[in-house]
Amino acid sequence: MATTTHFYETFQPEHYNLYININRADKLISGKSTITGDAKAQEVLIHQNGLTIAGVQADGADVPFTVDNAIQGIRIELAKAGQTTLTITYSAKLTDTMMGIYPSYYEVNGVKKELIGTQFETTAARQAFPCVDEPEAKATFDLAIKYDEHDGETILSNMPEDHEADGVHYFETTVRMSTYLIAFAFGELQGKQTKTKSGVTIGVFGTKAHKANELDFALDIAKRSIEFYEDFYQTPYPLPHSWQLALPDFSAGAMENWGLVTYREAYLLLDPDNTALETKQRVATVIAHELAHQWFGDLVTMKWWDDLWLNESFANMMEYVATDALEPDWHIWETFQTSEASMALQRDATDGVQSVHVQVEDPAEIDSIFDGAIVYAKGARMLVMARALVGDDALRAGLKQYFINHKYGNAKGDDLWNALADASGMQVGDIMHSWLEQPGYPVVTAAVVDGQLTLSQQQFFIGKGEEVGRQWQIPLNSNYEAAPAIMKDQTVTVGDYAKLRDASGQPFRLNVGNNSHFIVKYDQTLLDDILAHVDDLTAIDQLQLLQDLRLLAEGRQISYAAVVPLLSRFAASHSTVVNAALYQVAGNLRKFVTPDSDEEKHLQTLFDQLSAAQVKRLGWLPQAGESNDDQLTRPYVLSAALYAKSSAAVLAAHELFEGNRDKLATLPADVRVFILRNEVKNFGSKDLFDSLLTASRQTADASYKADICDALTATTDPELIKQLVVKFEDADTIKPQDLRAWFRGVLANPAGEQAAWDWIRDEWSWLEATVGGDMEFTTYITVISRVFHTAERLAEFKAFFEPKINTPGLTREIKMDTKVIASRVALVEDERDAVNAAVAEVVK
Repeated sequence: MATTTHFYETFQPEHYNLYININRADKLISGKSTITGDAKAQEVLIHQNGLTIAGVQADGADVPFTVDNAIQGIRIELAKAGQTTLTITYSAKLTDTMMGIYPSYYEVNGVKKELIGTQFETTAARQAFPCVDEPEAKATFDLAIKYDEHDGETILSNMPEDHEADGVHYFETTVRMSTYLIAFAFGELQGKQTKTKSGVTIGVFGTKAHKANELDFALDIAKRSIEFYEDFYQTPYPLPHSWQLALPDFSAGAMENWGLVTYREAYLLLDPDNTALETKQRVATVIAHELAHQWFGDLVTMKWWDDLWLNESFANMMEYVATDALEPDWHIWETFQTSEASMALQRDATDGVQSVHVQVEDPAEIDSIFDGAIVYAKGARMLVMARALVGDDALRAGLKQYFINHKYGNAKGDDLWNALADASGMQVGDIMHSWLEQPGYPVVTAAVVDGQLTLSQQQFFIGKGEEVGRQWQIPLNSNYEAAPAIMKDQTVTVGDYAKLRDASGQPFRLNVGNNSHFIVKYDQTLLDDILAHVDDLTAIDQLQLLQDLRLLAEGRQISYAAVVPLLSRFAASHSTVVNAALYQVAGNLRKFVTPDSDEEKHLQTLFDQLSAAQVKRLGWLPQAGESNDDQLTRPYVLSAALYAKSSAAVLAAHELFEGNRDKLATLPADVRVFILRNEVKNFGSKDLFDSLLTASRQTADASYKADICDALTATTDPELIKQLVVKFEDADTIKPQDLRAWFRGVLANPAGEQAAWDWIRDEWSWLEATVGGDMEFTTYITVISRVFHTAERLAEFKAFFEPKINTPGLTREIKMDTKVIASRVALVEDERDAVNAAVAEVVK
């Protein structure tokens, strides 16, 4: 038989009876997978990965089989095709890779504990039980779990527990679903439950290392999210319960397993009495994202992984739609602008980036397409554009029909566009294909040519890029009615500029609201007009102006030196989004200076000038009744003041540390990281370092743990850096799930860069063995690409990674990040003198 790509073509499951016995003490799994389905040929393929197959039966009789590890499968010979029940007996080892069935480790009052959980997306269900492990192979499941149980333990799964007999926990039959969404967990858990208006039971669970009230915020958001989606989608939640479970070890942020959503503790549990607003927003949007998936991804699932965007882009948009409905005072769409939009524009400008819709087959390559900036952020921007085009009424009507047409089944991208087209009367798919099927995005140049206002589009690149004539259908969102709603051609003449300007009474602008995925390059006439009226712009439009100027400078279409004198115009803004954009530009200027040089001292003076009045206005500690903008702006200006080495800021942070030395965890979460980092950098000692490292090991507060990581990785003491790097491989001190943040912190610290870079090159094989099965593994390479900016580092990066370029799952990342570093090196070498001269001129 010829090798097929998809196992579903050989065997189509209808129902599974799964028995899994887990022995934690011996780290062993044994089980039996009984699959009833339709054999399409006499040789069928069933997935396995790392399983020891003891025997295979078909309809009760032993049949020949061979394990083919190259395809992660079992080849099974049947007497005949047709309706068949396969019974596969197997065993496997419980591993510590945070994939498949795995243990999470934690401590309660100094006693080590473990919790067993699962992570099956994308292709890890086959590590837990033999199955057809593809999204299209939907089936119903009867799950029976036995484990070395002791008193006080709880077991959870996708469906409610039906009964327990002889130590085996039997769960109700699932609805028809994909294998990657199966989940279960057990251990010593605490939980809280409530019910939605429609009767769905909502629960939040975590280990007993946490205070009970840390579950409350998530319980409220989860309940209201389910209620919101039932109304918005006009489709009932199809399961009896929705459990949210915090796992102490979890490689991703969260996972939408149907009925049992799993999370990193940092993205579910929080202290209601001391948590930054930004953290609350992050937790709420993560919960809303995963619960959006319960319909979009779980009820209707992409047919194959090439349409991953259909799951993730949509959930990424809906997390903001839902959170905005639940907490309108947060203005959460502003966060979308400062995080998703910015990230997508930066990544999507590198030649070689993947398109949102991308062809993929190899399991390792499947994991690599989970590019947060593209499949999540850019894809969400595409859907925000589509939502703006069709309107909410048509969107909701189209989604309702989409769910009716495909529930408990699978869909492709065009199925969504067809449903929205039917509901809106607009061929929205024709517009969206130009964005989803090709990588990159355009820069629209707006210029006055011979008195005529003209527009032209061309693909925008940061670094070298091959111009291949791509064009997009661009929703221009102009403030001039004469401009077309959709720009389909490469060039457009809008009309006589003087007449248009006089009639409008305001500067010409494009992409008002910053909701379309392109940037604008205004000629000097148009830009000067906008800058002369910059105070009339909304906060979002000021953000967009700074964002576009930054990207144009990165893409070498304007000079960074030309942007420097503009920054002070925005420094007094009370808007978080403006400050986010301002300090992103200012932060990028740091790559043009070397530490402790005269040039850096000038830059620090600029940071002081930009931030001093805001620090004085806001102070170090949150004030009762202050606005959300003030709460969210304070971290930007405090960080700037400390980089500037403002003596007042350094002293204020030190005094706050001294006044709370015995209760550092209780420092206000909004500012705690700056106080700790300042202390380590400017007043550090080995005793302080050791005490914070101990606190990091002992605390169950993920926010405090992250602040300690940020602080300790900022040390300038070479001995302490060496001590820290040794801890990278000590899982009791730094969990593998948190390692990337510690590595990034040391690498981004000029005093630690060499030590971190040496470590990852020396220990790459250890890193690969520890987190290599994780879909976030490639982001270690991305982290390096964000720090390196010298020709020497570029050469070292290439020397280390180019021999690995053909490793499945790493190819695109290595190629992309080589370009990212190369473009930054060229920018710094070409513009260093001009930028530093501009900074010196501004601070004279």
